[in-house]
Formats: sequence, structure tokens, C-alpha cells
Amino acid sequence: MNIRKIMEMKGKEPIVMITAYDYPSAKIAAGSGIDILLVGDSLGNVVLGYDSTVPVTMEDMLIHIKAVRRGAPEAFIVGDMPFLSYEISPEKAIENAGLMLKAGANAVKLEGGEEFADTIRKITSSGIPVMGHLGFTPQSVNLLGGHRVQGKTPESRAKLLKDAKALEDAGCFSIVLELVTEEVAKEVTESVTIPTIGIGAGRYCDGQVLVFHDVVGLSQGEFKFVKRYADTYNIMLNAVSQYKEDVKSKIFPDEKNVF
Repeated sequence: MNIRKIMEMKGKEPIVMITAYDYPSAKIAAGSGIDILLVGDSLGNVVLGYDSTVPVTMEDMLIHIKAVRRGAPEAFIVGDMPFLSYEISPEKAIENAGLMLKAGANAVKLEGGEEFADTIRKITSSGIPVMGHLGFTPQSVNLLGGHRVQGKTPESRAKLLKDAKALEDAGCFSIVLELVTEEVAKEVTESVTIPTIGIGAGRYCDGQVLVFHDVVGLSQGEFKFVKRYADTYNIMLNAVSQYKEDVKSKIFPDEKNVF
């Protein structure tokens, strides 16, 4: 997979993206033939136990990008730029984006619209591909007042359309639309020539992205836009509980487990 192929999939073949945060999840995702692996700053919630993505650092992201690359040597990997890694200045944004590529990412993703168009333009001019992110932007959770669906008002709709065009003009190769009404997500998708990838944005985006732990049932949260394909949490809980019982009852180890 590469940028050209991703862009050519618009309107022809749905793009499938999933998060991967470590070697095992990357190995599984790559083995399934997923188009794009996203090392999301959602690792703050999912892996590190924070209540938002805001505490995630560049150091965190680089560690996890390296692990994902080791697990998926041939995959197309996008690294999330964490909070304050690109907002301070375009120069700092270029530096941090470059570190992500050196760690193993093929592209970076950053949140925000027209206000970051100049930063995106300078990053892409440096030879670093950028995926945009509009709608609900988790790093701005405090400003947005929680997990709110975007596009419900005429003002929100107009801003999404304007921001999407600004990101396209700045050089983004695709845009994530998160928690956007289906009608507006469809309108945004039809208004740009680059692919849109939805999460909680309905059926008419050019692709979909979900969190690995939600897909396999390792997380415990309930979200309307998620489809769970396995019950991994309870499978693992039962396995570890059985191990504990076997040790307590001296069933494990047995003669097959000794040298």
C-alpha cells in the first residue's frame, strides 16, 4: 500500500484502517490484510489508561510506532501527532513529523482544520504525507465539551465543509471524519477529491477506521458506532482465571511441563 493507491481507492473500493499500538496487534492487523495501520494517540486511553489523549507524548508515540513497525514490516503505517507536537510552530511540527517517519511511520495524522492548513502545507512540502482529522477531535475534548457529534447545526456543517477543502488544498492525502452526522459526512466526502475515512461518521465515507481493542472485544466500552467481532476480554479473563486455579490446586505444572 502507498499514498497513490490509497487516493485511487476513493469511490472505488472501501479503505479499511484499524489502530495498532504494539507488536502483537500490528502482527494480527497486518496478517488480516488491513489497508492502513494507525498508531493512534488513542493509545493514551486504550493502552496507557488515561481518560483522554491529551497526556500522550511524542516519546510515547515513537515507542509505539517502532513496536508496530516491528510487528508489521510491510504495512502502511500512519502515526498520530500528539497534543502540542504540531501546534507550537510549523518548524516544530516538521521536526516531530520527521521523527515519526524515522521511527517507522509512512505518514502522520493531525487534528484540526483551516487553522492548521499552513502547518500541513509545510509538512507536506518537506516530503512527509499528512492525513487530516475533522469532526470530533479528541485532543480538543475540553474545548468541545465532551464527545459530541459534529455537523448537527448549519454552522458546524459549513465549518466541516470549509475545513475539508482547506485540508485538501494544503496537501492532505486523506481525512478522518470522527463523530459526524451521516448526511454531512456524505456531503464532505463528495466535496473533496481525497478519500475520507469515517469513525462514527456513517456509511458514505470512502473508508472506515475502528480501534483494534473494540473490534476484537478487548475493551469494555459500549459505542454505537462500533461493531464487536469477538469477545476477547472474557476469553482472556477465563484463561488467566483458569491458570490461577490450576496453580492454586497444584494441577499446573504437571509432568508434561517439567524438564
